[in-house]
Amino acid sequence: MDRIATATKAHQPALIETLAQAFQTDPALSWILPDPAQRGRALRSLFRTLVPADMRAGVALRSAGDEAAALWRAPGQAHGGKLEFLRSVLPLIATFGTALPRGLKVQGSIDAHRPQGRFWYLHYVGVRRDHQGKGHGGRIIRAQTAVADADGLPCWLETATPENVPLYQRLGFVTQVEWDVPGGGPHFWGMMRAPAA
Repeated sequence: MDRIATATKAHQPALIETLAQAFQTDPALSWILPDPAQRGRALRSLFRTLVPADMRAGVALRSAGDEAAALWRAPGQAHGGKLEFLRSVLPLIATFGTALPRGLKVQGSIDAHRPQGRFWYLHYVGVRRDHQGKGHGGRIIRAQTAVADADGLPCWLETATPENVPLYQRLGFVTQVEWDVPGGGPHFWGMMRAPAA
């Protein structure tokens, strides 16, 4: 069984690679970046920006063999502040190029549907493609939901991958809202997990 541990700065390259591989076929990122080769390059660039930002705002978890990675933003940190925006704006423009308007449309719709309040926010979780379907994703999520339970806090996530909804339901998440990104974009599920009694 995986040993799940908190990632450090030294683990950032492995986290970036795990998440870039995992999100290669993500519906939202595929809509933003339709060309698979461009998407592969952009995902590594995207996670080079997001991984350090999310580690500052919360915690990154990894499985011992880097099969899985999860980025959790701490309660009150789901919505990035002005400093985070200033740190990320130029790298994100370079990452998305002409696809930036679609990326902003997706991010804007996510922000509009995310609740306020105190909760752990599962920003990104992914499993390397050759390790999917072996329980790594569930184990890395449960490692942090246990922390949330101990603190009496809920957890929130969004997904645009229909196949992931049943997995999240088995982990205690309940769909709170569904929406479509305007302009023909992907369908999303917003899901909340109440703390275990």
